[in-house]
Amino acid sequence: MEPRDWLPLLLRLGLMWPLGAPSESRLRVFVVPHSHMDVGWLHTVQESMQAYVTNVYNTVVEELTLEKKRRFIAVEQEYLRLWWDGVASDEQKGQVHQLVAEGRLEFVLGGQVMHDEAVTHFDDQIIQLTEGHGFLYETLGVRPQFSWQVDSFGASATTPTLFALAGFNAHVISRIDYNMKEAMQYKRGLQFVWRGSRSLSAQQEIFTHVLDQFGYCSSHLPTTTLEGFNWDGKPVFPRQHWDYLYPSMGMPVNEDTVPVHSSSIAINYATLGDYFRAVHSDQVAWQVRDHHDFLPYSSDKYHAWTGFYASQSGLKMLARRASTLLYAGESMFTRYLLLAPHPNLDPAWGLQQLQQLHWAVSEVQHHDAITGTHALKVDDMFVEHLSTRMQGVHTLMASIIQDRSPAHSGPEPGGRLAVVYNPLAWTITTIITLTVDFPSVSITDESGRPVPAQVQHSKELPSAYDLHVLTTIPGLSYRHYSIRPSRSSQEDTGETEPSVASTQQFAVRLRRRGRRVGQSLVPVVNDCYIIFLDTDTNLMHSVWERQSNRKVQVTQQFMEYHVNSHFNQDQISDNYVFRPDGRAEPVWEAVRMEIMAGPLVTEIRQYFYREVDDSEPTFAIYSRLVHGPQSSDGELLCHRIEQEYRVGPLELNREAILRTSTDLNTGRVLYSDNNGYQMQRRPYRQDTWNTIAQNYYPMVQSAFIQDRRSRLVLLSEQAHGISSQGNGQVEVMLHRRLWNNGKWALDNDLTLNDSSVVHQVLWLLLGPWTLTSGLHQRSGLALQHRPVVMLREMNGEVGGPFSAPVITAPGWNGSWKQKAVTLPSSVHLQILSIPGWKYSSNHTKHLQTLRKDQNREAKADLRRVLLRLQHLYEVDQDPVLSQPVTLNLQSVLRGLGSVVSVEERSLTGTWDVSEMHRWTWSTRDPPRHRGKFNHPSPPLGGPNITIYPKEIRTFFIHFQEQ
Repeated sequence: MEPRDWLPLLLRLGLMWPLGAPSESRLRVFVVPHSHMDVGWLHTVQESMQAYVTNVYNTVVEELTLEKKRRFIAVEQEYLRLWWDGVASDEQKGQVHQLVAEGRLEFVLGGQVMHDEAVTHFDDQIIQLTEGHGFLYETLGVRPQFSWQVDSFGASATTPTLFALAGFNAHVISRIDYNMKEAMQYKRGLQFVWRGSRSLSAQQEIFTHVLDQFGYCSSHLPTTTLEGFNWDGKPVFPRQHWDYLYPSMGMPVNEDTVPVHSSSIAINYATLGDYFRAVHSDQVAWQVRDHHDFLPYSSDKYHAWTGFYASQSGLKMLARRASTLLYAGESMFTRYLLLAPHPNLDPAWGLQQLQQLHWAVSEVQHHDAITGTHALKVDDMFVEHLSTRMQGVHTLMASIIQDRSPAHSGPEPGGRLAVVYNPLAWTITTIITLTVDFPSVSITDESGRPVPAQVQHSKELPSAYDLHVLTTIPGLSYRHYSIRPSRSSQEDTGETEPSVASTQQFAVRLRRRGRRVGQSLVPVVNDCYIIFLDTDTNLMHSVWERQSNRKVQVTQQFMEYHVNSHFNQDQISDNYVFRPDGRAEPVWEAVRMEIMAGPLVTEIRQYFYREVDDSEPTFAIYSRLVHGPQSSDGELLCHRIEQEYRVGPLELNREAILRTSTDLNTGRVLYSDNNGYQMQRRPYRQDTWNTIAQNYYPMVQSAFIQDRRSRLVLLSEQAHGISSQGNGQVEVMLHRRLWNNGKWALDNDLTLNDSSVVHQVLWLLLGPWTLTSGLHQRSGLALQHRPVVMLREMNGEVGGPFSAPVITAPGWNGSWKQKAVTLPSSVHLQILSIPGWKYSSNHTKHLQTLRKDQNREAKADLRRVLLRLQHLYEVDQDPVLSQPVTLNLQSVLRGLGSVVSVEERSLTGTWDVSEMHRWTWSTRDPPRHRGKFNHPSPPLGGPNITIYPKEIRTFFIHFQEQ
C-alpha cells in the first residue's frame, strides 16, 4: 500500500496534520499547540522564566482546564521543573495531574532540553534525557513516547537508536538540508522508518516525520492567506529593543481564525500522540532509511551550518570535562556508598552535588548552548553553572578521598599526596602529569616503593616542571603516590629521583615556498612508531608504523580561513554558518622546535609565530610518544601519538584549522563519528555555491582517513569541525573569532568575538585497519575518561586543581580493601551511579503512590544502582571484538557488594523492558541484522546477560544492605 498525500503544516503555535484513511472521505487536520522555549539563547534561563516561561505554563494549565477539547504538548523539562518547584500552586499541580491523566497535556521528548544532535556526545544526550524522564516519572508518573527535535541543526543517526531504547514510538525532526527536504517533499517521502544503526537495524528503528518547508516557525493554510497563530501575550525581556525578534502575539487560535472552508476537511486540536496513533492505525508500508544521518544542515545554498561545530571552543571543552568529571564522581560515590560505612559524609549531600552537575551538564546540551550559538551573557551563565557545580563534585570526591586515603606519617612542607582514580572498568596503563615547583623530587607508591617518573621543564610555565608518572590502575580503583622534595643528594639518602629529560633545541625556521624538504631528518622513537622531524622546516615529515613496516608521510601545519565581516558585501560566517572567502592559507612565518627526551616520554614542542619577530607564538603543537610496557594493558599507550595544541588569540574574522597532510590515497573520503557512537562515511561533494563549507562535518570524538593499507585515526577530547579538502588530507577546525556589522547580531550580542587562547587535545593512531579497528574505540575512551588526579598536601590539606574543603576523617581504614571492577575489552561501563530516585520500580505501585499523596516526600533508594553497558564494536568490525559477550553481573559487580536482584530497564530507567511494548511499523524493506531485542530478565542468583554489537543495555541492580 502506497502512502497517500501527507500535507504537514505547522503553525507558530500548532501543527496541522492532514490524514486520509481508506474509509474516510474527509481530510483530517491535527492542530498541535506547543511552545518553543530555548533553555538559554538570547536570554538566560532566569530571564526567560520571568519574561514568558512562567506565563506559558500558567496560561496553558488555565486554558486547558477551561475547555475539554483543547490540547498542548510540552518539551523542555528544565523549565517545567523550575515552574513546578518554584512557581506552581498546589491547585495548579493538581490540575496538571488531571490534564495528564486525561491525555490533554502531553510531554514529548521529555529531556531537560531539546538537545543538539551534531556536537553532543551520546553519553550526554542520555544524561539529559534521563534527568528529564526521571523528573517526569517521579513527579507525574509520565513516560514520554514521542520525540520532538524540531530545532536541532541537523539530525544524527544516533538518535533513532537512543530514542528507541528510551521507549519512543515515533519521532519528529525539521532542520535538514534544504535540497534534501525539497526532494523528499516532492517524492512524498517526509515520513519513513529510520534504522540508525547498521549493526542493530530493525531492532532499534523509529518512525520519523520530517516537517515540510514551513518548518515549525511559520506556515500558510492552503485555504487562507492568514499566517502566524500564537497565544495572546508579548514577552518582555530586560533591555528589549523596540523591533525585537519576538513578535506581538495578538492573533488567537479560534474558530474565526481557523475556519473550516470545506466539508471535506475536519480540524481538531490534538497532541503529537493523537497524530501518530492515527498514522499508525493506517496500515501503510513505509520506506526505510538506513543508518546515514542528516548532516551537515544547510538552510539555503549560501548557508551551510557547519561553523557551529567549532564555535565557542572553550565552552565545548568545559562541557565535556564536566561530563567526564560527573562520570568519575558517580562511580566513585557509588563504590564509596556501597562498600563501607560513611559516618563523615552525608549521602543526601553527595547526591545533591551530583544532581546539580547532572542539571548543568544537561542544560548545556541545548541546541543553542554547546553549539556556541548563544549570546555572551548566556555563555557566562552556562560557564558559571558548569564551573560551580563541577566544584561541588570536586568537593565530594575530595571528601571521599580524604576518608579513604592512607594517613601520612607526618607533615612534610612542600610534599603532596596524589590520589589517582581510574573511572573505567578496565585496567589501564598510562602516564599522568603533575606540575611541581622543583625538579628534585622523590615519588613513591602506597607501599613505599619508587615509581617510574620523569621530570622536565613545563611547556608553558617557565618556573614550573612537568612530572610524568607511569601508572597502572585496575578498573574503578585508586593508586596513591607520595611526592616529596629531595632534601639532599641521592648518594646520601638512597632515594630514587625521577629521570630528568634532556633538551635538544633547533634553530628557528622560516616558511618558504618551494624549499626542498626531507634532507635532514631527526627520529623520535618508541616501540610502535618512529616520528621523523624535518629540521629544515621544523615540521613533522613522516611516521613509520612498526607493525605494518610502512612509512607514511605526515605533515602538520596551522592554517586559517578568512571570512567577510560586512553583511552588505557577501554572505558571512557567524556563530552558525561557515562561509570562507577562499581556501585556507598558512598562518605562520616561523617555527621553533625543541625535543624533550626521557626514559618514559619524548615530547616534541613546535611553536608557530605569526610574524618572524613576534615574541610569543600564536600556535603550538606538543606531541608526545610514550615508552611504555608492551603488556596488554600498555598496548593503547604505545599506539598513540598524543598531541596538545595551543591556539590564539586569533585576529578578527579568522577561522583556525590544523591541517594534517599525508601520502595516503584517500580520494578525499572522510569518516567521522555520530556523537561518539558510530562512524559515518563522508565522500567529498562538489557544490556550486559552497563546496568548502558543505564538506565540513562534526567530529565529537573521532574521525579517520584511510587507503588500502593504512588508516590515520584522530581522537578528540571535545567537539570540532572536520573535513578532507584534498587527497590524503584531514583538517580540524580548532577555533573561530568573528565579528560582523549585522544589526541583529550586534543588538543581541551574538558576534563571536572570541579572543581567548584555547588548549585542545587530539590523539593520533596510525596503522593497518586490523590494528586501528581494535584500538580505536578503547583509545577514544582512554582519552575521554583519563584518570582523575586529586592532590592533598602532606599536612592534610587538599590542594591543587581539585581543591576542596577538608572533612575530618579517621584516615585510612585498613579493613577497607579495593576490589577491581573489570569488563571484557569490547564492553564499556557507560554508567554506574546511585541516582537516588524515589519512585518504585513497579509502575502500578508507583502510580498508586502518586494518586494517594502527590505531595509525599518519598525516601531515596540508596541500594538501587543504575548500570548501563555498551558494546563498543560494529557487527563486522573485528573478528574477535565484534562477537557477542556474555557476562555474569553478580561476578562482574562482586567488587561492589552482594547483588540481590537485577531488573533490565529502558535507556532512561523509567520502563521495565518486559512492559515496554514499542509500536511496530510496516516497511517495504526487510531488516538486514537483528539483535536480541526482547531480552529475558536475568534470573535471581544467576544474572547472565548477553550483549550484542553496538547494543546499549540498562539495568537496576539492587544491592544487599551492609
